[in-house]
Amino acid sequence: MRPSQIMRGGGGGPPVGQFNKSVPPYLGGFGNFGGSKQKGIISYGISPNRQNPFAGAVHDAIFNTWRRFSAQVLYIAPPFVAAYFIMDWATHRNEYLNSKAGRAEFADAEE
Repeated sequence: MRPSQIMRGGGGGPPVGQFNKSVPPYLGGFGNFGGSKQKGIISYGISPNRQNPFAGAVHDAIFNTWRRFSAQVLYIAPPFVAAYFIMDWATHRNEYLNSKAGRAEFADAEE
């Protein structure tokens, strides 16, 4: 007795790449897609030892960093400058209020 199509596991059906209205086209086994050879497709390649993947990377990194920095500096710098001057003022004010002159000036305000 001959094995059935399903038991063969060879895919059966029409030959590779042909279309049958009742069965979808069989492309080939797993990882071995069949079909006719492609024509008119041209691909070019370059040897790995002729490639220079980091060509211009340092130059691009410097100028891209500068572009991004200059675009954001006006959003970031003013709050930091204001915070620096406020902190500087508060430090000097605290030093004055805890000095002899500051305590003498505000001694009557404590009571």
